[in-house]
Amino acid sequence: MISSLKSDRADLAARPRLTGTATLRQDARGSVGAGWRVALRASIAILGANRILRACGTLGIMGTLGLLAAPPALAVDASVLSAPVVPSTVAMTLQQVTPRVWMVVGQSGMISAENQGFNSNAGFVVTGDGVVVFDALGTPGLGRRLRELIASVTSEPIRHVVISHYHADHFYGLQGLLSGGETIWAQAHTREYLNSAAPADRLTERRQSLAPWVDAATRVIPPDRWVAESAEFSLGDQQFRLLASGPAHTPEDLMMLVEPAGVLFIGDLMFTGRVPFVGDADVASWIKAIDTVLVRRPRVVIGGHGPASSDAVADLAQTRDYLQYLRTQISEAFEAGLDFEEAYGRIDWSRFAKLPAFDVANRRNAYQTWLGVERDALNGTPRR
Repeated sequence: MISSLKSDRADLAARPRLTGTATLRQDARGSVGAGWRVALRASIAILGANRILRACGTLGIMGTLGLLAAPPALAVDASVLSAPVVPSTVAMTLQQVTPRVWMVVGQSGMISAENQGFNSNAGFVVTGDGVVVFDALGTPGLGRRLRELIASVTSEPIRHVVISHYHADHFYGLQGLLSGGETIWAQAHTREYLNSAAPADRLTERRQSLAPWVDAATRVIPPDRWVAESAEFSLGDQQFRLLASGPAHTPEDLMMLVEPAGVLFIGDLMFTGRVPFVGDADVASWIKAIDTVLVRRPRVVIGGHGPASSDAVADLAQTRDYLQYLRTQISEAFEAGLDFEEAYGRIDWSRFAKLPAFDVANRRNAYQTWLGVERDALNGTPRR
C-alpha cells in the first residue's frame, strides 16, 4: 500500500519507540462542567488508542515524529463512525487543481447556519494506491459529503488524513469522513489542545451555533500520528512532506507539500480573498511563517479559506500585509498610551474594509493582537 515511509532513526517495525503519553490531567479547577471535560478527554484518549499503532508494523519515520503511547488496536471505534450524521445540504463542488489534486472551497465569511459550517477548504490527492486528504471540514455531515465527492473521482480508498490544525472548522468532519482504516496526522502541539478544556468548550458552542449539524452525537476525533518538525512518506507515485509551521495561526500549524505536483497545502497561514481569523495566533510568528513559505516558491498554494492560488506571492502577500498592518498599528497605538477603544477608532482600516469577513473578524483580530502586544510589554519582550 505505502511504497515508502523513510526514517533517519531506527525502524519502528523492529522496535517501536513511542514518545509522549496518553495520560490525562485531572481538571482540578472544580468549575461547572469539569467532570464532562475530563470525560471528553478520556474519550479522546480511548479513540486514539484504537488507531495509533495500526500502520506502524511496516513503516519507518523520517523527521521528528512522536506517537502517543498506547496499546495496538485494529480500527477506529465503530460506534463513533456509525453514529448518525445530519446530512449537509449546502452546495459543495469539486475543483480539480492538478491532474492528481482536487479541492472543495468553503464559502467566504464566518461559520453560520446559512453556510452550515462550510467556510473552510479541504483537498485530496489521488496517488494510484490510495487517497491522501488534507483537512476534513467543519461538521460530520460536511466530512461525509467530502467522502462522497472523493468516491465520485476514484475508487481508491482513503489512506491518510492530514489535519492542518485543530480548529473546529477543519477537523469536525473527521467523524463523517473516516471509514475506519485511515491514519490521521497532526502536529505534536495538538496534544496540548486535546488535553485542555478547549475541545469541550468549543464542542458545546458548536452544538448551539451549528445545530443540528453538530449535535450530541458529534465527537472530537484525535490524531494517531504526531509530527514534531517534519515527516515524509510516499504513496503510489506521489511524495508527501509534512512540515510544522507553528506557532503561527495556531501552535499546531502543519503544512503538506505534494511532489511532483508542486502543490503546497498551507492551512490557515493563507486566507485567500478575505480577512483572516487571528484568534489566539502569534501574529509576528505567523508573518515569519509566511516569509518561510515564500522562499519555497511552490507552484500552487491551497489555503484554508478561499480559492487555490497559482500566484503564491500575491495571495500570501495579502494575508501578510493585513497581519503586518494589524500588528504595526496596534503596537504603535499601545506605545502611544492609547486604550484599545481609542486606538481602534483612530486606525484607518479602509484598505481592508471591503474584504469578506471584515465586519465580523477585524475588531476581534485587533483586540486579540492588542492583548498579545500588552502581554509582550508585561513580559519585557522586544517589539517584533
